[in-house]
Amino acid sequence: MADLAFPLATNLIEKLGSFASEQICLAWGVKADLKKLQRTMSTIKDVLLDAEQKQAHNQQIRSWLRQLKDVFLDAEDLLDEFECEALRREVVETFRGTTGKVRRFFSRSNPIAFRLRVGHEIKEIRERLDELKSNKAIFDSLTSIDHHGGGVNVTHSFVRASKVIGRESEKKQIINLLMEQGDDNQSGNGNVSVIPIVGIEGLGKTTLAKLVYDDERVVGHFEKRMWVSVSVDFEITRLIKMILSSVSDTEMSDKLSLDQLQGRLRRALKDKKFLLVLDDVWNEDPIKWNELRDLLIEGAKSGSKILVTTRNTWVAEMMGTIPTSINLEFLSFEDCLSLFVECAFKKGRDKGKILWCLSCIGTASYPRVSIAS
Repeated sequence: MADLAFPLATNLIEKLGSFASEQICLAWGVKADLKKLQRTMSTIKDVLLDAEQKQAHNQQIRSWLRQLKDVFLDAEDLLDEFECEALRREVVETFRGTTGKVRRFFSRSNPIAFRLRVGHEIKEIRERLDELKSNKAIFDSLTSIDHHGGGVNVTHSFVRASKVIGRESEKKQIINLLMEQGDDNQSGNGNVSVIPIVGIEGLGKTTLAKLVYDDERVVGHFEKRMWVSVSVDFEITRLIKMILSSVSDTEMSDKLSLDQLQGRLRRALKDKKFLLVLDDVWNEDPIKWNELRDLLIEGAKSGSKILVTTRNTWVAEMMGTIPTSINLEFLSFEDCLSLFVECAFKKGRDKGKILWCLSCIGTASYPRVSIAS
């Protein structure tokens, strides 16, 4: 049980950062509470790897980790409910004016009562974490361990196009941008355009990027294609190694210095028209991004592109060179139903029955929509 505490904490911290940036948090008055909870979790996460290594020989630490994970799971349930309510409101706005049971299903929650309850539960969870953190006999005996990107969500570049529902218009838009031979010199990015795909977790940013990456028009258009899972650890040496490994299909030696790595990267991309996908970017530090960007654009051939997926609009604004990011919205109601049929029923079942099922769910959580079945 306790061995899941570290990745669970990592995932929760990412979610808290994403939710705190959403406009709806301001409307509900919970932005500050979410930020405080995120900071508390980050402090505890720093010592979790040490705790998990010591728990086998220390009953107190083992019990402490179990209690901690219980709080994390309660926090995860709360954030799932928070996300579900935000989705419910989005659907209400999208289908405002719709009559019948479906409209009633999406409009039953009381926003004032929900806001008060969520605020109270966030405070309660933070108090429970503070109590565990205040156990000096345990917490002070633990040390922070450099996890070298532990908890990174690693992705790959392949997806079966036949299993993807929706996103045709977004795919077409991105491919058109990739094919453009625009000049970005005025933006300071040389011959390289940066195209961000932005959306909350579960909307299918990575799946959409995979669809584009493997499209035959894209494959034939670029001399080099590279896919890198970035996640929370935006460390320049790690990223250069991953880019070089992707472009050469060879693992980079740990003995290479940063200077040797950056030299190899510039040589590998020089005079090449390349496509680089940076999947799941969280870094908000422009200095770190500028350092990597300068290595990528040096000597690159005109028409090279970087495709970025992120949940954070500020990251998209910082990295992007196009006028408007690709902002993923929720799937259409028809696509949602198609996905529901694909996942839950045999092909060809009556959609009217599914609508009836949804209307009978009442205030139960509306399922998150993802474009990949």
